[in-house]
Amino acid sequence: MKDESAQGRWERLSQRPLLGLAVAFAVAYAVPIVDSDASRSLASGCTVVEWVVWGAFAADYVVRLALVRDRPGFVRTHWLDLCAVILPILQPLRLLRLVSTLMLVGRRARMASQIRLTTYVAGAVIGLLMFGSLAVLSVERDSPNGNIKTLGDAVWWSFTTMTTVGYGDHAPTTGLGRIIAVGLMLSGIALLGVVTANIAAWFIARFEKDDVEERRQTAAIEALTDEVRALRAELAELSRVPQAVPGPTEPSQPV
Repeated sequence: MKDESAQGRWERLSQRPLLGLAVAFAVAYAVPIVDSDASRSLASGCTVVEWVVWGAFAADYVVRLALVRDRPGFVRTHWLDLCAVILPILQPLRLLRLVSTLMLVGRRARMASQIRLTTYVAGAVIGLLMFGSLAVLSVERDSPNGNIKTLGDAVWWSFTTMTTVGYGDHAPTTGLGRIIAVGLMLSGIALLGVVTANIAAWFIARFEKDDVEERRQTAAIEALTDEVRALRAELAELSRVPQAVPGPTEPSQPV
């Protein structure tokens, strides 16, 4: 319909720019954390970029809401998008802006039919690993009892946490760091389940395809067998029909 086609065109045209803004957000979020000696102007500029990216995703939600006819239904089916847009306003923390941007990028990526599930899962793993490392480093580096002091420690901790290995050599000591750890654990379990289900579905589809091909070939062989039997029956019937033998010709009578 008209409203739906307009919404689809907007989502198709805005998808790549929003993904580019998400990359800009990742850079702006990472720079002040990786470079702890960054100047105040650089940190302020990165904060401005983060809010601009959030504003772009908020504007995208408003435009999509304006393009649909059933706005209450859109809000009900896209309530995660709405929560991600409102979240930084209620509590303007950098971590919450991070969570909201990840949610919005994930929602838009799932709407794009050309993005395969494998690509989405791989992007989700890389994004969670990177943002989880930066987030825990930002809250644990200045903790008196913290043992995650470098980016390498944070990446190693994030990897072991997402895979639910948990060696215990590095662990968050602050409340916010432990909340991040819980989020990474749950995300790792969910992504592992998605990967496992995807592989199982691929094998099942492959087996079903082979089974269908086998049944088709069996049906073709049975059809050929029936035709051969029918031909044999016709030949046997023809061989049982007596052939007319021509008799001797009588001599012609003189006139």
